[in-house]
Parts: sequence; C-alpha cells; structure tokens
Amino acid sequence: MLTREKTRRLATRCAMAALFPLVLSAAAEEKKPAAKDKEWPFDVPKEEIKHYTALRTSEKIVVDGNLSEKSWSLAPRSPRFVDCLTGERAMYDTRVAVLWDDENLYVGYWVEEPNVRATLTQRDSNIYENNDVEFFIAGKDAYYEFEINSFGTIYEVFFIWQEAYDKCDYASDPALEKSKLGGFNGVGFTRHPRGLRWLSRHWDFPGAQTAVQVQGTINDDSDKDKGWTVELAFPWKGMKWLAEADKRSLPPKEGDVWRLDFSRFNQYRAPAPAKDSGGWFLSRHGVWDSHIPELFPYVHFSARDVEAKNAEDKETGKEGK
Repeated sequence: MLTREKTRRLATRCAMAALFPLVLSAAAEEKKPAAKDKEWPFDVPKEEIKHYTALRTSEKIVVDGNLSEKSWSLAPRSPRFVDCLTGERAMYDTRVAVLWDDENLYVGYWVEEPNVRATLTQRDSNIYENNDVEFFIAGKDAYYEFEINSFGTIYEVFFIWQEAYDKCDYASDPALEKSKLGGFNGVGFTRHPRGLRWLSRHWDFPGAQTAVQVQGTINDDSDKDKGWTVELAFPWKGMKWLAEADKRSLPPKEGDVWRLDFSRFNQYRAPAPAKDSGGWFLSRHGVWDSHIPELFPYVHFSARDVEAKNAEDKETGKEGK
C-alpha cells in the first residue's frame, strides 16, 4: 500500500504527472461527491478558510532573505501554521506576511527549525523532497506554484484548468503551448469539480526575486538552529496569465480579493500522539493536496500604507489588535 509520502513523491505530485500519461481509474470516477455536496465538494467548510489583509509599503524592499526592513516588522504576521489535514497546532512555528506596492507582491516567511537541512541545489528539482516552504497564486482559470528550500533552490509550475485552456491565448506563450504540457489531476483530491489541469514545468515567473537566510548552520546537527527566513518578490507585470481570465487589476485596487496559499512541508513528523501529516498550512485543506484554489486563504488588498496604519493604530489604541 502506498503511503501519503510515496503518493506525494512518486506518483501524483506534479513532477511525476508531467512524466507519465494521465489515466483515470474507474474507481476514481466513482468517487463523485454526493448530491448534497455538489455546491461545496471540499473537505473544509467555507467559514474555516482564513482571511488576511495585505498592506502597501512605500519602503524599498531589498530581497535578501533578512526581512530586516521596517515594513516587515510592521506588517500583520499570520497566525501559526496548522496541520493541513487536522488543523492542529504544528510542532514548529511558521508564519507569513504579505506586502505590496505598484511593482511587486512581497511575501515573507519565518520558519522555526532546530536542525535546518537541505540537499537539492539544482533549479526545478523536486524541492518537496526536502523541507520546504510553498506559495501559490490563484487566477480564475490558472494558478502558479512556487517552492523553495533552505539552500534557496526553487521549483516552479504553472497550471491551467483544461476546460478553460482555449478561453485565453495561453498557447501564445511558448512555455504554455499544449505540446509542452503534462496532465495533472491533483494529489490527494482527485475529484475536483473542474476536472483535469494542464501543467507546465517550463514556465518561470518573469522577474521574480527570491532569497533565503538561515539562522544557524545548515546540515550541521551538532548545534541547535533557530530556523530560516524567506523573502520573495513577484512583479505584477509577470502575472499576465493569472489575471487574463477575469481581467483583474494589476496591481490590485483597494478592496480587491485574491486567493493565495501558504504552506510548509517537512520530511519529519512530530512524535505520537500528535497526528502530524508533515504538511503545515496557514489554512488547512483537509486532504493531502495543495492544489485546491477554493481553499486558499482570502487575501484582501488594502491601499493603506503599513507604516501609516501602524502610527494610526498607536494613536487609537488599536496597536496589536
């Protein structure tokens, strides 16, 4: 019997899906949601999905992994990540914050890890085989996956729902030509109502900046590490294919809501009696599958400057609330 780990690493993860033809078994086809679930066939109730407010920054963000800018210290930091299946408190602390300006979307992660480890150094290796953090951006008919390990090695994949492929001119991008795409049907959730996806491992996010800083000594267990931080910048102009289907504003406008996902995967588990799946999310998915945009947190974009809001909150006594 395949374990979740083997399923994730060997069969249904997008890297392997790109290599093998997609075959739907009769058993999978029979696992259709019951009639009462057709309106919401997912494993987490809508009201449990997390919300986050992303504030603007007027400060120049230098993407070096240090998260040392004042804006990062003032940005709302997320709650601690929870197990992706159960929603239980994760063994180590992981938090994220989001900022934005007219040029970029910025994402920062704080990752507690007493023994920081990594092995993969080649771009687009199967980074999920190391301890990593992951980030997803959902468009209406497509979504983007990003992974990074503590060496700073990255992995990118672009997904398009097959039923929507012909609605936009995706084929005009050489990396998204259908002849270069593989089939994908999720990881642990293979009954998505939108069906199958095309995936491209040839598409790289234009102009993305990424950096990692380790607070400790990587791959040296003779001491105790604090962990590592990740700093990311994704230019709005690189999000053309994510924004095309619903013509969303780039950059966003005040009050716009996007679906972004934030997670962390580990090659270790908390000891019993903890029920640690090894996947920790800001907002749980209820199944071992990152690829469910309907369960991504709601990120509300605010045009308020993070420093101005912080000063205002101090005056009104709302600081830290």
